[in-house]
This record gives sequence, structure tokens and C-alpha cells, in this order.
Amino acid sequence: MDLLSAVLLGILEGLTEFIPVSSTGHLLLATHFLGLKVSATFAVFVQLGPILALGWLYRAKLGRVFSTAHSDPASRRFIISVALAFLPAMVIGALAHDVIKAVLFETPALIAAMLVAGGVVLLFVDRMKVTETVTEADAVPFAKALALGFAQCLAMVPGVSRSGATIVGARALGFSKRAAAEFSFFLSLPTMLGAASYDLLKTWDQLDFSALAGLAVGFLAAMIAGGLVVRWLLDYVSTRGYALFGWWRIILGLGALALLSLGY
Repeated sequence: MDLLSAVLLGILEGLTEFIPVSSTGHLLLATHFLGLKVSATFAVFVQLGPILALGWLYRAKLGRVFSTAHSDPASRRFIISVALAFLPAMVIGALAHDVIKAVLFETPALIAAMLVAGGVVLLFVDRMKVTETVTEADAVPFAKALALGFAQCLAMVPGVSRSGATIVGARALGFSKRAAAEFSFFLSLPTMLGAASYDLLKTWDQLDFSALAGLAVGFLAAMIAGGLVVRWLLDYVSTRGYALFGWWRIILGLGALALLSLGY
């Protein structure tokens, strides 16, 4: 893969990782229609860029939470709630990893259909009247955190969107729009890091570092784009909601289905 393609795919990953449009779906459709072959190494490393960007942007809060966990019940509560939400994905993801990668990731029509279906759901949720009982991402009841973890597992189907599944689940559970997006950010740290680590373990014998320049520029592009999106997204969804992302998913999914029906 040439450097320009690596940069474009890195930017695509970073721009879509934290918004509810499915970064995996975008990458898989882009590589399918552009005829690009992405190595397992690149696919893993490009995911690490947004993780690093998110960790850096929230470094003060994360440092405070972990440094005070021994003495502050609120910090311990936050850590436990994120851990509970991560637990279902950790277990189910490990059990279903091979099937997901071998079958679901190789079905562009399914990805496009999930983009459309998810877009319709987002439009519905955006208009849904919610009694907001959770307004702070660091004060999530344990039962709701665990339920949100199971909602996140829907994103194992490419095209569903990890952030989309968690945001929709959070809204259904009474989260404010801002709290839903922010808790999705925090939950993405262990989820994405765990998924990337597990992918590294499963594909260790396939790793190829011969194209280090492509890996580096893809990683950096994803990190920068991901950081920009995180800074913008919370304020946007707090005031304007999710309709923009719902319509984008529908338009992209229908466009992809049309191209696939023409034999592309």
C-alpha cells in the first residue's frame, strides 16, 4: 500500500472512530471499493492512533481517577462502572473473534445494510423523549454500566458502530446526550486497547513491519484526526444531537448497496 493510501485510511479511521458511523464499516468499504489490500499489521496499528489521542486528551482526568482510587469512592465507582461495561465485550469478543473476522468482515453487503439500519435507529433515538437520569459520565450506576456493555457487543457486527451502539444504549438507559458520548469515549479505551491487543496476539505470525513508513503515517494520521474529533464531538452532540450521523450512515449505506448491486 502506498503512503497516500495509508494517510487516507488513517484519517478515515481517526475521523470515524468516536462518532456513531462505524469506523470499521468505513474502512472495510473503502478498501473494498478502492481495491486496496490492508495488512493485518496496518489494521491493528491504525486503531492505536485514536486510542493514544483519547488517552492524551483525558490524561488529567484519568490520572486523577487512578491516583485517588484508593481514597475516593467516586473514583473507584467510575473505574468499576467502566470495567463492568467492558466485561461483556471482552468475553464475547474473545469467544466470537474468529467467526467475526472470517465471515462478517468479508461481507460488504451486510456492512452497508447495517449502516442504513443504524442510521434509521440514530434518527429515531435523536427524536426520542428521554427522562435523563444520568447526566455525568463518571456517575453511572453499575447495573446500567453492565447493560451498556451488552449493547456495545452489537458493534461486533461491522457497520453497527461501537460508539453508535453505546450511545443508543445509553440514551435508552436515560443518559443525557453529552454523558452518553463521554461515557462512550471512556469505554472505548479498554475496549479498543483490548481488541487491538487480542488482534496482535491472534495475528502475531502474520505481522509484517516491512512497510514501516506506511504504518507510521497511517498511525499518525489516525491519531491526529481522532484527537480533533474528540475535541469537537461532545459540544456538537450536546446541542445538535445525532441526526447528522444518522443521515450520513443512510446515504453511505444506500450508495454502497447500489454500487454492489452493479457488481463493484
